[in-house]
Amino acid sequence: MTHQTLYDAVGGEAFFTDLVREFYDRIWADEVVRPMYPQDDRAGAEERFRRFLEQYWGGPTTYSEQRGHPRLRMRHAAFPIDPDARDRWLACMHGALDALDPAPLHRAELDDYFERAATAMLNRNPLFR
Repeated sequence: MTHQTLYDAVGGEAFFTDLVREFYDRIWADEVVRPMYPQDDRAGAEERFRRFLEQYWGGPTTYSEQRGHPRLRMRHAAFPIDPDARDRWLACMHGALDALDPAPLHRAELDDYFERAATAMLNRNPLFR
């Protein structure tokens, strides 16, 4: 019995290309999180994020081959990620997932990962300034 990855189950590269495009359309409209993204390299940022997600969900390992270990917390440490920024990021991702409407079981798995990952990136607490 072979195990089907989520990458294959949702449609592979096409799904993740669409997801990242939908996500970045929302990011670019948000005044809080947009400044955290490379303003002059949206295409590059989209490609890196897509490759990361593809690899995470069982697709090609191109991300690590090109960029090494993801080191997400280290790569995001320079950005002020407080609960508001996390919530806005998640709203952008939830909107992108809403637009693509993956099967409920796949949606639940994606939502769970994005919730945990976004929370793990928190590095500012507005209560302790």
